[in-house]
Amino acid sequence: MKSSLYILLAGAILCTSFTCKKEEKSVPQIHTAAAKTDRDAIVEYAQQYMGTPYLYAGNDPKKGFDCSGFVSYVFKHFNVDLPRSSGGYKNIGIKLKPEDFKVGDILVFYGYKDQTIIGHLGIICEANGMESKFIHASSGKVSSVTITSLATEHYTKRFYKCIDVLSK
Repeated sequence: MKSSLYILLAGAILCTSFTCKKEEKSVPQIHTAAAKTDRDAIVEYAQQYMGTPYLYAGNDPKKGFDCSGFVSYVFKHFNVDLPRSSGGYKNIGIKLKPEDFKVGDILVFYGYKDQTIIGHLGIICEANGMESKFIHASSGKVSSVTITSLATEHYTKRFYKCIDVLSK
């Protein structure tokens, strides 16, 4: 048989020697034991958007992202629905101790001007407690999707919590 079957996380592509047809498949929520193996895939998917410009209220890679737009966009690709606004992260997820931080967990920060409201988010891409690195859409000097260390004073002093939205 000349056709091949390639399975993607979000669907399947059936290719023959003349045509390729994408068949949409429903992907179950990642709130299962499979979540542990999908954490690296979440980070790999997020990293393809490195350098995408920061855009206030942005949630489209062709136009730009803000922090919550980026986080919700990445997780939505894996059928995990999250709040669109950073403020929506204040009371969700399983709060973790630094020694329990994992790749794919979400860091939640207070705003840089107002430390009473949630103002920023990022996805851990290298877990190492309070020295973890995270990928996020930054409105700072780089003004794009970038990777930053949580140990950076700017983020350490704004740190609110780290949450696991993949495990139950």
